[in-house]
Amino acid sequence: MSLNNSRRGIILKSLAGFYDVEDSVTREIITCRGRGLFRKDGFILLVGDHVEFDVVEDGSGYITQAEARTNELVRPPIANVGKALVVFSAKEPNFNVKFLDRLLAVIEAKHVEPIVIISKMDLLSDEEIVEFAPILNYYRKIGYDVLEISAYEKQGLTAVADLFTDEIVVICGQSGVGKSSLLNAIDEKLDIEVNEISKALGRGKHTTRHVELHKIAGGLVADTPGFSSLEFDELEAEDLREAFIEFVELQNGCKFRGCMHVKEPKCAVKEAVASGDVLQSRYDTYLQLLDDIQNRKVKY
Repeated sequence: MSLNNSRRGIILKSLAGFYDVEDSVTREIITCRGRGLFRKDGFILLVGDHVEFDVVEDGSGYITQAEARTNELVRPPIANVGKALVVFSAKEPNFNVKFLDRLLAVIEAKHVEPIVIISKMDLLSDEEIVEFAPILNYYRKIGYDVLEISAYEKQGLTAVADLFTDEIVVICGQSGVGKSSLLNAIDEKLDIEVNEISKALGRGKHTTRHVELHKIAGGLVADTPGFSSLEFDELEAEDLREAFIEFVELQNGCKFRGCMHVKEPKCAVKEAVASGDVLQSRYDTYLQLLDDIQNRKVKY
């Protein structure tokens, strides 16, 4: 028997058909199951879903309805993500601009706000900082927030912590840059295991069988890294064209509508690359990703 109809909340954890839902009013955690109508409709409830649920006599609940999502990710399977913290190191390991551009393209296509965080800035020499600055400033110029952190000093940690307020956040980036250390430094009570990339296989190790959101700095963070090659497999050529944000601003100047910025004449993007207004590395990565999409094969 239902004790209290139409309570609202957010799914914080999903495991084997059970969902931990936080009541939006009382902040109580209720373990729920989904009504049969979700299975009938083929709808899969995800962590991050805003839902309505009923509580029954034994204290458990049944999810009756899920609100429309702003977005959803493949890996980790999470809905309504507001921000992605894209963490790269300046050194050890060296900054990987191609991987950064690949991640940014996927994040943009999923309508998630990326924040670029560069760690280990203290490992750079003065000369290296001068060489690195124009690259970071380019990403700022085209509209990205870029935070530089040296050994997770207090000021840098405060700036990162502020990003979590009232948001669902995923964290992604290079292996070995200190993603888990960053989160644990912001909140020592967290015990989040952030997967590292397998050096042998080049893909994420599965160290957890469930997906969970943890409270941090007034928001929520996933316990698994955000975005992967699986996410990229969903992108089509048109998605990619819109995912390079500086290209979007330029493409109205292209001669042909729907210009893909490859072989078309009078292309504003190619002209901007030639003049140095667009980073050559960004354009090279775009061409490589476009080629990957156009020659994509079925993976087994």
